[in-house]
Amino acid sequence: MIPLGMVHGRFQPFHNGHLAYLLAAASRCERLLVGITNPDPARTRAEAEDPRRHLREANLFTYTERLLMVEAAAREAGVPVPVHVIPFPINEPELWPAYVPPGTVHFLRVFSPWGRVKLDRLRRGGYEAVLLDEGAAKDVSGEQVRHALRSGGDWERLVPAAVARVIHSLPAERARDLGLAP
Repeated sequence: MIPLGMVHGRFQPFHNGHLAYLLAAASRCERLLVGITNPDPARTRAEAEDPRRHLREANLFTYTERLLMVEAAAREAGVPVPVHVIPFPINEPELWPAYVPPGTVHFLRVFSPWGRVKLDRLRRGGYEAVLLDEGAAKDVSGEQVRHALRSGGDWERLVPAAVARVIHSLPAERARDLGLAP
């Protein structure tokens, strides 16, 4: 069993695929860090391999809203290890030592060229990186969920029930600002 593992993503919002990722990693470690990337909109950078990840419309939720989603989903799923949600500036490897202890094993699911870039970046940064579900297809994407949220589609089937409750608990003004359908 790995003492400390980590998963990371934008979680815009945290969906069922993210929960499967978190559970797969949690089954392999004693404690799990969940790194929320793009934690600070002012520091988010464009990435050639994923040209939309820095855009406003791809980053609806604040760091805190995403933290609440992850915590609620992990708690409701009964994740069997302690889960700690932290900011993780994936675009700034020079900052990683301030957030992630040496020896942390990063678990990744690679579905795109951006996933390969993250894998290479982590390994160049001196971290062990373990691929989960290599070759698997992506079941759901944040883009699908965001589209359904904005268009009034059936987004709730794409996210854990705990995440739906977090989104429904947003103040009406915030939901309007996000362009969420009533």
